[in-house]
Amino acid sequence: MFKQSQQHRLILASGSAYRRELLSRLRLPFTVASPDIDEAALPGELPEATALRLAQAKAEAVAQQNSEALIIGSDQVAILDGIQIGKPGNHDNALAQLLTMQGRSVVFHTALCLLDTRHSQGMNAIQLRNIETRVTFRNLPSSQLDAYLRIEQPYDCAGSAKNEGLGIVLIKSIDSSDPTALTGLPLIALTSMLLQAGVTFFGHSL
Repeated sequence: MFKQSQQHRLILASGSAYRRELLSRLRLPFTVASPDIDEAALPGELPEATALRLAQAKAEAVAQQNSEALIIGSDQVAILDGIQIGKPGNHDNALAQLLTMQGRSVVFHTALCLLDTRHSQGMNAIQLRNIETRVTFRNLPSSQLDAYLRIEQPYDCAGSAKNEGLGIVLIKSIDSSDPTALTGLPLIALTSMLLQAGVTFFGHSL
């Protein structure tokens, strides 16, 4: 198992409860630090580039106060017809999102950054990857969409549906190489990065 020490600390640079739950599945000791950064896209920036830049920015913001650590940053950008879909924030916005996505496909870019600040030379090692997930939504009556939102209240989720919960009913198909990417933290990609950084699982390196 990964041994947490002064030289091998694992930090999740996120305030997301969803990412905390996902990371806990790996049974590695970790701490959480919420980065304070501007998450707005830059003019003309492609969705994948936005997600990658913000994932790295989150990790770097936390790294300023945490040397000798492995820091995980992640960000997700959802796109429909070239337009970014943000977190709805309230019921009316969420219902409008779901109605717009009826019978259509939304692409989610989930970017992951592992920043290694353990190098004595002061040069941080960075691993970056973007996982693309295509989600196709069902056609459902607006009354059912409204009922779903009142039950689960996914107002902090881009796309207004929690695929790990009752929101799976709204989804016709999910196409991704990393099944947890849609929830916010692609664990297949992350375990590959951690192994490359020297983390061990089950008491032994894989």
